[in-house]
Amino acid sequence: MDLLEMFHHGKLILPEKEADFGEIAWSNHPTFKGVELKHIITAKDTEGKFSYHLVRIAPGCSIGNHIHETQTETHEVIKGSGRCVNAGSTIPYKPGIISIMQAGVPHEVTAASEGLYLFAKFIPALC
Repeated sequence: MDLLEMFHHGKLILPEKEADFGEIAWSNHPTFKGVELKHIITAKDTEGKFSYHLVRIAPGCSIGNHIHETQTETHEVIKGSGRCVNAGSTIPYKPGIISIMQAGVPHEVTAASEGLYLFAKFIPALC
């Protein structure tokens, strides 16, 4: 079983909550076409302290240039490839890469021909 399959069949386990990733639906990103999100844990579960999301970017699609004014964002690349432009520097994305975007820093992510899967974490919570 590859890493992506492990995430598809994974679980979030906390002392007070358990969530099976396979039971969480993918939702379309409200702004970026070809980008889908699985909200693993959100602000309502963490009193706004953090949120975790699986992100699926279709081949050739992008999360366009944007800024999170108050959140630090971390990407862990699970599968696929692409690139991230973080504060003007281009970072090649492939499995095993971790990238951190500081609050207030512009960034964007583009998937290569096989698409891209990320585990994204936000502190404080994005949603």
